[in-house]
Amino acid sequence: MGVPAFFRWLSRKYPSIIVHCVEEKGRECNGVRIPVDTTKANPNEVEFDNLYLDMNGIIHPCTHPEDKPAPKNEDEMMVAIFEYIDRLFNIVRPRRVLYMAIDGVAPRAKMNQQRSRRFRASKEGMELTEEKTRMREEVIQRGRCGTEFMDNLARCLRYYVADRLSNDPGWRNITVFLSDASVPGEGEHKIMDYIRRQRAQPNHDPNTHHCLCGADADLIMLGLATHEPNFTIIREEFKPNKPRPCALCGQMGHEIKECQGVAREKRGQHDEFADAMPVSEQEFIFIRLCVLREYLARELTMASLPFPFDFERSIDDWVFMCFFVGNDFLPHLPSLEIREGAIDRLVRIYKDVVHKTGGYLTENGFVNLARVEMIMQAVGVAEDNIFKKRREDDSFKRRMKEKRQRMKREQQGPAYLTGGQFAPHALGRGLQPDAVENARHQAYGMRMQSNRVCPQNSQTHLSPSDDGNSRGVKRKADSDDEPEPEDNVRLWEDGWKQRYYKTKFDVDVSDEGFKQKVVQSYVEGLCWVLRYYYQGCASWKWYFPFHYAPFASDFQDIQGMFSDFERGTKPFKPLEQLMGVFPAASGNFLPETWRNLMMSPDSSIIDFYPDDFAIDLNGKKYAWQGVALLPFVDERRLRAALADVYPDLTSEEVRRNSLGSDLVFVGKSHPLSDFIQELYRAQCHEVTPADVPAELCHGIQGILSLDDDPILPDKTVSSPIPMLRDIGQNSAIGVKFKDPQFAEGFVFKAVLLPGAKLPTNVLKPEDWDRRENQPWRPQLGFNPNRQQAHLDQSGFRALGHSLRNQHGGQYSNAPPPNNYQQQGNYRSPRTGHHQAFQRKRDTHTYTHTHTHSTVTSWGLGPKCYAKQASALLPKVTSTYPWQNTPAIS
Repeated sequence: MGVPAFFRWLSRKYPSIIVHCVEEKGRECNGVRIPVDTTKANPNEVEFDNLYLDMNGIIHPCTHPEDKPAPKNEDEMMVAIFEYIDRLFNIVRPRRVLYMAIDGVAPRAKMNQQRSRRFRASKEGMELTEEKTRMREEVIQRGRCGTEFMDNLARCLRYYVADRLSNDPGWRNITVFLSDASVPGEGEHKIMDYIRRQRAQPNHDPNTHHCLCGADADLIMLGLATHEPNFTIIREEFKPNKPRPCALCGQMGHEIKECQGVAREKRGQHDEFADAMPVSEQEFIFIRLCVLREYLARELTMASLPFPFDFERSIDDWVFMCFFVGNDFLPHLPSLEIREGAIDRLVRIYKDVVHKTGGYLTENGFVNLARVEMIMQAVGVAEDNIFKKRREDDSFKRRMKEKRQRMKREQQGPAYLTGGQFAPHALGRGLQPDAVENARHQAYGMRMQSNRVCPQNSQTHLSPSDDGNSRGVKRKADSDDEPEPEDNVRLWEDGWKQRYYKTKFDVDVSDEGFKQKVVQSYVEGLCWVLRYYYQGCASWKWYFPFHYAPFASDFQDIQGMFSDFERGTKPFKPLEQLMGVFPAASGNFLPETWRNLMMSPDSSIIDFYPDDFAIDLNGKKYAWQGVALLPFVDERRLRAALADVYPDLTSEEVRRNSLGSDLVFVGKSHPLSDFIQELYRAQCHEVTPADVPAELCHGIQGILSLDDDPILPDKTVSSPIPMLRDIGQNSAIGVKFKDPQFAEGFVFKAVLLPGAKLPTNVLKPEDWDRRENQPWRPQLGFNPNRQQAHLDQSGFRALGHSLRNQHGGQYSNAPPPNNYQQQGNYRSPRTGHHQAFQRKRDTHTYTHTHTHSTVTSWGLGPKCYAKQASALLPKVTSTYPWQNTPAIS
């Protein structure tokens, strides 16, 4: 999930870190579809070595997109995921490694947050009974490790990698790693663990250029924590206020609360374009962490220190301080809100503390609690003023909201307009007023109607009807007329700490033992999170056992509150995690006897799965921002209950419930291919890292072992998707991979490696003084001297003239006509024509065909356009990025 509002704050404070991606599109020449040649130089004018994909950030938008029709079945979902990866590969064009990581079993500290989200979504699904909401939640539940969906995704990705290594010249020398949902750990942290362990190898290239794809804001902190000088993040560009279809009727132009159930207009002569939507393709941006390091170097540099300044140590301290404003494992402190400048406040306090204590807060992922206590005490002194200022700001925002509503009402006209013979008429239009008849009766009716309307004037408004004889019609209520949530704690008033502990924890503030217990758990959490970021998971079973955080002023005498975590803890198995995360409404993804434990009144753990629960808004406005007050799962009770139902698992469920291993794939031309083939011929079960020559794989080292169901050269790879063909001439080979192992207690150093070359500084003097309200034009690509096209005044006039008759306005999000599905006045090229599809491997040219009822996918070629494929493909309505034209009309 990341840190709410962190990326928005970061991009506004340090705008130069953002670079817009340059994406090359495929071309069509004389009916021949020519895909992008990824062997050529990157159009962004930078070359990346490694591309890491946090797959859960790809699965989510592909399985239930918000701006286009959702896939109708799992096969279409898999194809959408393949296309998304193809597009990212086209933009980044890695030259060494592609690492795909899917979320596996998470640490217990993360499972509590997952449990809260799943239960909250289930509760909202019961309150909103729309079919679309139910289907959306079902897709989210399927995207958890241990489900059949994730098992099928792993098989499909194996097939996809084999096809790409066999047929795409851009993948020829790429080493592909696949860490599926059977491997424990969150996707982004499995990637970080791989980077850490490879950095500790003697043959690692310290100037490797990394690119990590993911939307979570905490990826920025994870990238900084690697101390790699060349680290870039790619993510989808967020565009606010994008039009979305109504969740009830699926039509554009209104929200669900405004839906009136009006029948949809027919689109096309025979409604053949019913599923077509004008969709603008999502764009991507780069986040340059090397530029962020430049910003932080200026902000964190401290003069007159009693010891040499170490920028890398100050980076680690900055990452640590960001934990206080929110993360996936701990609630944020009540006095620290990122929207209120909490990080800037912490940085100012931090500089004073470093001068006083003569040292940094952290080192290699370990916390100096005595120095952290000084920062917390400094924040605690200001807590009272922070709460009062927050109240003043909220009052100001409330007054401005009321002012906007009042101005809106004034612009809409008077509250009541009469009709009939006394209706007002515009001057100068030659209209004659109606003759006056029975004026006294008309005036009486006007007075009575006005008396009924005026008491409701602050909530509703009236507008004249189209019918001249009508009395008047109510206007729609303002959409933002929502009641403010009641706040019983009132942090801005005296006695706030007493009310907080009584309301949130149901204890008296004088209970020092309980307060110390909460603070100790939070201190353990800070140490656990920092260790997780820098050294890996310190304990799979630790979690913060409270719903709320203590105050900063409560951090007293914390130096002796933590020593170390329990060693040798093990993660849950996939089905066990589902039992700890899913609500009873999602029990259909579990075996029957396991599901009964969630629903049966006689179950020993039925209290883990409440049908209803409270949501504490905790000073927020919306339910999704609140705290779900769920009972914490007792691991010992859960395992004891599952011990009785484990014998009921089938062989397939036992396989899905087992922990797996990472896989590595290479093509036939890769230097490591012959080495792996020799392992299979010799039937060797394991090879030590020393037996894997580092020069064969760009210095990458690890433990290789034979796969139980391997992908081997010249062995046909069956397609798990009916619409895609089998790979008859496979040249890829796969083997199990395990990261290099280190002795217990080994510490990964958080430093710049010897030989690392810092990139050239890109910030200019004007970049330091840029303010949020000043005009800002983001850079396109990594070349700051790139000449960007622009329009002068005459160009804008021509653009406005051409768009004058189109809905959505001159600056709407509508894409140009060539990106539209066949709709209205726009026609999709070559629909209804059958052409041939052929791939010539020697010349790397592609001859593509496109038919009305069939489609070929990203170079895989037709398997067989038989009844099975034709039954599936006409339903596909998405626009394939690799084709840059509509797939199916």
